[in-house]
Amino acid sequence: MNQTEIAEILAKPYAQDLLNGSEPARLAYDGLDGDPRVIPIGFWMEGEKLVMATVPKAAKVAALRRNPKVALTIDTGAFPPKVLLLRGVTEVELIQGIPEGYLVAGRKVMTEEQYGGWLEGVKALYDEMVVLTVTLTWAKLLDFETTIPKAVEDLIATKQG
Repeated sequence: MNQTEIAEILAKPYAQDLLNGSEPARLAYDGLDGDPRVIPIGFWMEGEKLVMATVPKAAKVAALRRNPKVALTIDTGAFPPKVLLLRGVTEVELIQGIPEGYLVAGRKVMTEEQYGGWLEGVKALYDEMVVLTVTLTWAKLLDFETTIPKAVEDLIATKQG
C-alpha cells in the first residue's frame, strides 16, 4: 500500500473521528520473549505518522528497538463499530522533557478538572521520555456501513449467488 492510499483512508471522516477521539490505540508488537503483546496507549498524529510516548525503561521500548514492526487498532464499542486498522514501522527516540503531543493526547481523554492534576504529575515525573513514531505502511477503515471485512463481503457474495 502506498502513502497516497494510506492518506486517503486517514482523511475519511470516520478515520478522522477515531484519530481525534478519546479512544486509545491498541498497539500490538512482539515482546522480547517472542510472544505477542497488545496494550492500550494514548497517541497523537504528526502529519501522517502516529506518535506515542512512554517511559524509557518500558518493556515495549526494548522490544520495538529489536523489532519495530507494529499493528494498531483504534475502534469504538458502539454499533455499528468503527475500526481503523493500521500497520507500520516504529522509530524509537529518547528525548529530554515531555513532547507537546503527549500533553495534547492526554487532554483528549480527560475533563478539565482531571487534566490539571494529571499535568502537574506528568511534569513532576518525567525528565525524559521515549517517543515512538510509527510510519504507516498499511491502513484499512471498517465502518460496517460502507466497508466491511473482506471475508464477510465474500460470504455475502457467495450467499447471494
